[in-house]
Amino acid sequence: MDTRTVNPLLEASDLPFGAPRFDRIREADFRPAIEEAMSRQLAEVEAIVSAPEAPTFENTIVALERCGQDLGRAASVFYNLTGSATNDELQAIKADLAPKLAEHRDAISLNEGLFARIKDLYDRRDQLGLDPVDARLLEKHHSRFVRAGALLEGAERERMKALNAEEARLTTRFAENVLKERADMAVLVEEEAQLEGLSHATLEAAAAAAIAKGHAGKWVLDLRNTTTQPALAELKDRALRERIMRASLSRNSRGNAYDTRATLARLAQLRAVKAKLLDFPTWVHYVMDDQMAKSPDRAMELLGRLAPAAAANARKEAARLQELVDQQEGGFTVEAW
Repeated sequence: MDTRTVNPLLEASDLPFGAPRFDRIREADFRPAIEEAMSRQLAEVEAIVSAPEAPTFENTIVALERCGQDLGRAASVFYNLTGSATNDELQAIKADLAPKLAEHRDAISLNEGLFARIKDLYDRRDQLGLDPVDARLLEKHHSRFVRAGALLEGAERERMKALNAEEARLTTRFAENVLKERADMAVLVEEEAQLEGLSHATLEAAAAAAIAKGHAGKWVLDLRNTTTQPALAELKDRALRERIMRASLSRNSRGNAYDTRATLARLAQLRAVKAKLLDFPTWVHYVMDDQMAKSPDRAMELLGRLAPAAAANARKEAARLQELVDQQEGGFTVEAW
């Protein structure tokens, strides 16, 4: 029987630095907590919009900064868990919440009354006597709303909402398939001799992973998110290193249920449409607009100067490694693994 009176995700933690009370949090807490937190934030936003007083920095920007704390707390715990220690139940909750959270964000970012107050302040920013920090905060909020589509009207505004909802579903599906494929591509090793070079702790972890997957007496090397796997620097068996590297490189592109190529293609299409709605030539132009480089051309110019030097250095290092292999009569060509 649940004797708790408050969902622990909806109250501030009493632990140092506000660390989550994982001893009290249950998986069943996340959905109701996040849904309730969304409702609370919308009420906070409505209070800002319906305030009878004229917009001020304090009653609009500061109030907006302070709202949504419950949602921020609950969502941060939830997404940290789904990204590090997830399970089927959490993934199902994540998939269910994705479009709801997208709709929630739109309800704020595309709120005409809220943006009207922000725009009023932004248009009068030189008359408000703001210090540099507050002025920058006002500018950031105005930019965030404009970039979300606050200037869109009618059919274009509804189109943006539909695009955001589909994008939320697809990004959730993408993340889920990346996670499942990583587990599916774990490398099974049957001979302990192949694992020479690994630490005792790593061997124990690999043996435990094998037991969990139904391969007692063997070893399973789980893949990490990075392309280059940590075990490559330790394993002495070259054939096993190649297996691991090829498994890592082929993830989500094998034509199976976890293949993400079609999902990525559709995401690219959606973002191209969103960019056009927001008067940007491409999604890259949209992304770069609020970055230091400001434009894709400037970013590519920098990469154009860096890439040749980096490639030349990599070729030089590979040639030196090949010299060492040949001197030691290794009898093989240096490869990525």
